[in-house]
Amino acid sequence: MKINFTKMHGLGNDFILIDCRNLKLRTKNPELRTLAQRLCHRRFGIGADQILLLYPSRTADFKMRIFNADGSEVEMCGNGIRCLAKYIWSRKLSEKTILNIETPAGIIKPQKKGRLVRVDMGEPVFEPKMIPVNISSQFGVRSLSLNAQRSTLDARPVIDYPLKIEDREFKITCVSMGNPHAVIVVDNVMDFPVTYYGPLLEMHEIFPKRTNVEFIEILNSSEIKMRVWERGAGETMACGTGASAVAVASRLKGLTKKSVTVHLAGGDLLIEWAKDNHVYMTGPAEEVFTGQADINFRG
Repeated sequence: MKINFTKMHGLGNDFILIDCRNLKLRTKNPELRTLAQRLCHRRFGIGADQILLLYPSRTADFKMRIFNADGSEVEMCGNGIRCLAKYIWSRKLSEKTILNIETPAGIIKPQKKGRLVRVDMGEPVFEPKMIPVNISSQFGVRSLSLNAQRSTLDARPVIDYPLKIEDREFKITCVSMGNPHAVIVVDNVMDFPVTYYGPLLEMHEIFPKRTNVEFIEILNSSEIKMRVWERGAGETMACGTGASAVAVASRLKGLTKKSVTVHLAGGDLLIEWAKDNHVYMTGPAEEVFTGQADINFRG
């Protein structure tokens, strides 16, 4: 079976986008996991962090499914949804400047912002069982005074929870932006061994669905430097949901303002935790090339 694809990236976080609206592509997860593993392989396939599948939707303008390079399906991807929106607009599939995209994390709304894409990422989730993270209900919770987010704080956010990994004790702050994140502040993020501790944290038993891990360095109240270990993809050059989680976590800890620039390996994202309690992410999306691949599900 031959399929057309479009290679795209958001700040170096790269994707293989497949338009499935008129494609008889099997929708069962085992076959799609195999497809993701084969296409994302950087030596034997096209090479990417994830595949994005564009479908019609009964409840929104379009539907997006996302599979990591290891074949696991994820709920949401901030860089990915910017690329999906860019594809839709560049192919004139919709004339709307604000799209409604159905995802496993809910309806996400990307908006044209000049040459950039602004995405309403929804409200952050702090309740441990909803992230999910399994920790003792007796952990200490830091006192908070953010009036704009007061209604969400009843969920007992996990802030600076001590988690020992081999020779280090990390203080993790956990947030869901439709997918799970553990945010850790370090002194020098560029020298930190992300590729060693990232997978150990991702797979830790307190995360029943694994987790994305963000290692951050606070530059000032408006700027954060970040490296990310993505669940199922490894270290990537950018992560939109991760940058959103980082902005929320650093604000919760009293380290930054509500609007910050997050510096990633692939470039910058502007993140705002607004008065309506929604997180808004603004950044670029780029098309790299198009092509055709031969696929089958045997072997």
